[in-house]
Order: sequence, then structure tokens, then C-alpha cells
Amino acid sequence: MKLLLIDGHYYVYRSFFAIQGLSNSRGEPTNAIFGFTKTVRLMLKHLAPDLGGIFWDEGLPQRRLELQPAYKETRKEMPSPMIPQLEYIRNTLTPLLGFTNIALPNTEADDLMGCYSIAACKQNIEVVLATNDKDLYQLVGPCVRVYSTAKADLASPKDAFALLAEEEVTKKWDVPPKLIGDVLAIAGDSVDNIPGVGVGRKAAAALLREHGGLEPLLANLDAVKSLKTREKLRNGREQILQNRKMVDLDCRTELPFAIEQLRIRPDYPRLIEALERCEFKSLLQEVRDEASRQPATGQGELAF
Repeated sequence: MKLLLIDGHYYVYRSFFAIQGLSNSRGEPTNAIFGFTKTVRLMLKHLAPDLGGIFWDEGLPQRRLELQPAYKETRKEMPSPMIPQLEYIRNTLTPLLGFTNIALPNTEADDLMGCYSIAACKQNIEVVLATNDKDLYQLVGPCVRVYSTAKADLASPKDAFALLAEEEVTKKWDVPPKLIGDVLAIAGDSVDNIPGVGVGRKAAAALLREHGGLEPLLANLDAVKSLKTREKLRNGREQILQNRKMVDLDCRTELPFAIEQLRIRPDYPRLIEALERCEFKSLLQEVRDEASRQPATGQGELAF
């Protein structure tokens, strides 16, 4: 069994900015809808998952805001043309594509994706994370991999996608997945407005490899060769420890849906209607052709 967990907001944003100037005859923007639908269908083609969920941020966790009130406050507001498209994707297209929407109040998508990853691994279910979230790379292990189409992650220019396992993630981060949170604790994360202590990611990774992790590093700062780096770590000790709590995934939340409820079952007739409203031509024809190969009920597994 394979479980595909998709970071919804990431792919909506990526689609919106990757495709420009697309709208229907009523002047309604459809660029994010088109890109998101194409991307999710491509994942299904590449991965052939049995189960799937699309995860959405639903506010910020109180524990992170208490630690750092400025957490994510530097993020720009969502562009106005994206707002109705996000609503259409989430409320209409996601279930018609066969996926379950998963979100909880005051909870971030990465925490929920972590909860499902750990639960699935306990059931010996293979997990694929479709995301660009740095924190989620901490989860990569024997049954968890990250789906990527980034050129830098592809083994060959001919490859359409990559599944990043422990070896690939270690090469990408210069540390194994279990130490990625330690790297972020030292280097910070400007995207989430988590301040670092003046030591970059590469330097932080080298220190952690040398000392075996954050705890032994901070316990033996006198062994750090560079005086400047040693002082930065010493002066920033409290910030580093606070950052470590910030980037730690909260995987203790009860699952909103049981894993077995996440079987992917598209609703082809209604999906076609939804895509007709957007006036997509080639994409619509693809789905119609696919639907013609399905059982008479119009619902079933996506087939390519």
C-alpha cells in the first residue's frame, strides 16, 4: 500500500506563479486551478498511490506563537486572484479528484502530514510526501520519501521526478534526516521568520556532523575550532534551543480521518463538469478519455 500526502498550499502557490494569464471566457482566473490539477494528476501517474490526502494550513499553532510571536508574520498576503481559485480547488476539485481534504483549526499542514506518516509507517504503509517544506524532510526514513520534480533533485535530465530517500536527503542537506531540525535550529529559516545565529546552513551541517548532533555540540562549545563561530553559538544558545522547538514537528494529534478512509476514488462525471466550467480543453479531453475507461458508476481508481 502506498499513501500520498500532498502539501496543498505549496502546490496552489507554485501553480499560481508558474502559469500566468490563464482565465475562462467569464474573466475568472484559472491558472492555479489548471496547474494544481495537472500536477496532482501527474503525481498519480508517477506514483500510482492507493491512498491519498491533501493537507491545508488552518491557522498557526499556539505553541509556536508563544515561543516566537513573529513566526511567519513576514509572509505576504495571498494575491487576490488566487483566493477564489484556492476555494474552488479545496472545496470542489480535491474531492472530485478522489482525495480527502485534511485540516484542523490552528494546525499547520506539516504537523498533520507528520502524524499520518508515523501512523502509516506503523502499519507498514509506504509514504510519499509531496512538499517543499524543510521541516518534513526530518521524517524521511525506511518507509517515507519525498516526491520532487526539481531539476537539482533528478538523477538524470531525462527523469520526470525523483523520490528522495535517506541517501538523497543526506546528500541534499549534508546531514541525515534526523539532524535537519538541528541545522535549522542554528541557521534559522527566513521563509518562516525563524532567526538564525549567524551561522549558515552548510557551516551548521559541518559542525553537527563533526560533533554528532546539537546536544553534544552545545555541551562542548570549547571544541569548536573557529572562535567567531564558537561565540555565535554561545551567544545564541537560547535562540538555538528555542528554534529547535519551533521546527520540531508535532506528531501527537489524533488523525481526523483513519488511514483506510483515504482511498483515492475520483468522481469522473462531476470532475468533468468542474473542468468544463474552467474551460480547459486538453486537460478536459484527457479526463474524458480516462473516464470512458472506467466502470459505469463513473467512479474508480485513476488509470493511465
